Amino acid sequence: MGIIMNELDQAVSDYITAIKNTDTYRNYVRERDKVKQYPELKAQIDDFRKRNYELQSSADTDFHKIDRFERDYEDFRENPLVDDFLAAELAFCRMMQKANMQVTAAIEFE
Repeated sequence: MGIIMNELDQAVSDYITAIKNTDTYRNYVRERDKVKQYPELKAQIDDFRKRNYELQSSADTDFHKIDRFERDYEDFRENPLVDDFLAAELAFCRMMQKANMQVTAAIEFE
């Protein structure tokens, strides 16, 4: 059993290295680091992400709330630092989601 876990640990380490070597991940890190230089902007982005998550996770699909949220953050999203970071984050999340779905499907996890 120890040998198998060592192989799995190595495979996970290789997987992490492969992720970190993607352009998608490197772009995400670059954009994240730019935003971190502006703590107030980072806090605003975090608040935006939190509110966005709450809206998307809500069982209540209130289109007026969604419309108001989009209007409230329209100018905010036009900031290139914000837009570039959110786009990079979304691309990275989609890449990870796809990879996780491939792993889950390959091991037939239900």
